Amino acid sequence: MPQKELILVVEPDDLILGLLERWLGEAGYAVVEEVSLTAPPVDGGGEPQLVIVDVPDPLGAEEMIKSVTEEHASPILLLSARFVRGTGSSISVARQLGVRNVLPKPFTRDELLLAVGESIADP
Repeated sequence: MPQKELILVVEPDDLILGLLERWLGEAGYAVVEEVSLTAPPVDGGGEPQLVIVDVPDPLGAEEMIKSVTEEHASPILLLSARFVRGTGSSISVARQLGVRNVLPKPFTRDELLLAVGESIADP
């Protein structure tokens, strides 16, 4: 049986965290949850293929992104209700922030899985 791709999710909202875990798990991903970046690093599962991080304010996300990149060499997918939907806007914001992808909240299961797939794929 092939090993599942490991995704680290940093999300303080229990409801959204549960939803992410369910949707990603159903899609065949192994999910490790952290409530915050101050939690201990991932144990036993190896380096995640993707780190998903909720950012309340993308303008102040630099420190959080730096913390993630210091702990993990994995691509980063940022979630935020403050991201704007629209053609090309997510790509532009992701480049500005130095992450692989961004996903505006609220999002559907299909939007999440598309963003995860794009984020894990080679750039």
